[in-house]
Amino acid sequence: MQKLPFFKYHGTGNDFILIDQRETQWLTREDITTVRQLCDRHFGIGADGLILLENHPVLDFEMVYFNSDGNESSMCGNGGRCIVAFAHHLGIVQSDCQFMAVDGLHHATVKESWVELRMNNVHGIKQEPDYFFLNTGSPHHVVFTDDLDQIDIVTQGRTIRNSALYHPDGANVNFVAEKNNGIEVLTYERGVEDETLSCGTGVTAAAISYALRRSDTGIREVPIRTKGGFLKVRFEQEEKHFKDVWLCGPAMQVFKGTIPF
Repeated sequence: MQKLPFFKYHGTGNDFILIDQRETQWLTREDITTVRQLCDRHFGIGADGLILLENHPVLDFEMVYFNSDGNESSMCGNGGRCIVAFAHHLGIVQSDCQFMAVDGLHHATVKESWVELRMNNVHGIKQEPDYFFLNTGSPHHVVFTDDLDQIDIVTQGRTIRNSALYHPDGANVNFVAEKNNGIEVLTYERGVEDETLSCGTGVTAAAISYALRRSDTGIREVPIRTKGGFLKVRFEQEEKHFKDVWLCGPAMQVFKGTIPF
C-alpha cells in the first residue's frame, strides 16, 4: 500500500489538504472516492476540500480543486490563497506568482502568512429586492439580514442551494450583516453541503453586494469577519462592473504527514 504525502492548510478556518503533484501523480480527477475519503473528518485527514499543485508549461503552477464530496469544483478563493502559501513553502515562488485555476489565470502575492489573491473581474450581477446573485469564480446567492443569530445557516442555506432557482447545479449561499463599517458573513457551501468557517469567493461576493447595496462608489475596501477569522476584499468599481478584485488574508500551514491509500 502506498503512502500519500500531504500538507494541511487553512485560510480563516476554511481547511484544505494540499498535495504536491509536480513529480508524482498521486491522484487524478477520476479519484472521487479517494478524495472524499481523505476529506472525511472521522475516517480520513479531514478538510473542506483537497487541492493538487501541478506543473504548468508557462506559469508557476496549476491549481486543481476538489470539494469534500470528491468532485472537482469551481474556484475556491481561500484554497487559492492556501496553495500560494504552499507553493511559497515549497520554494516554487517567492513574493509574487501567477497560476492557473479552473476559472483562469490568477496573480497573487505572499508575505509570511499573509496572502493576497487577485480574483477575476465580476459583472452580470443580479440584484433583486431580497437577494443578490453573482459569480466570483463560484456562484453565490447573497442575503442581507439584521440578525445573523436568528439564521439557521444549514437549513436555510440548503433550501436555497437546492431550490428551483439554481437547479440543477446549485449555488453557495451567504448570509450577511453590516457591522462596524464592514460586514460579517456566514456561508453554506455546495459540495461541502454544510456551513464552513469561511469562504473566499463567498466573502468576495458579499463585499461586492455590500458596495452595491450601499450605492457608494467610494467603497474600495471592505473588512470582513467570518467565524474563522478576518479577511478583506478590495476592488475598483464602475457601476455594476468590478475589476482589480483582491481577496486578502492569512493562510496557515497546520501540519503535514503521510496516509496509506
